Amino acid sequence: MKKAEFHLALPCRDLEKTKSFYIHEIGAEPGRYTDQWVDVNLYGNQITFTKVGDFNFDFQNYRLGEQIIPSFHFGVITDVETWGKLYSKLFTMNQTVSTQATFFEKKAGEHLSFFIEDPNGYMVEFKSFKNHDEIFTSW
Repeated sequence: MKKAEFHLALPCRDLEKTKSFYIHEIGAEPGRYTDQWVDVNLYGNQITFTKVGDFNFDFQNYRLGEQIIPSFHFGVITDVETWGKLYSKLFTMNQTVSTQATFFEKKAGEHLSFFIEDPNGYMVEFKSFKNHDEIFTSW
């Protein structure tokens, strides 16, 4: 398997303060963002901060396009071959895997994605970008 970058999604109270902290104080590179979430490139790893107000486990999901995404999740970005093999393996093992989805179709950052829940209840996302160089590309 080729090198895989890490992806982590976390809730945040204030998107602008969080974005400013990671970019201006920590030195992370900015990535894609909306008024509801921001991606930062932290040493080659993708961290997504989702605006949820006061931290509260009651905010378990958010909408990204037509898909409902778990707010609390982490994942790995792999090449498409590794992604496809893992998806097929888990699916044939009768694991509860979310339906594969394509996000940002025909836009910078287009990627395949699926989620699986681990035994602790954590949601793990596996992503494969159409163009690996667009992991942190802004629109």
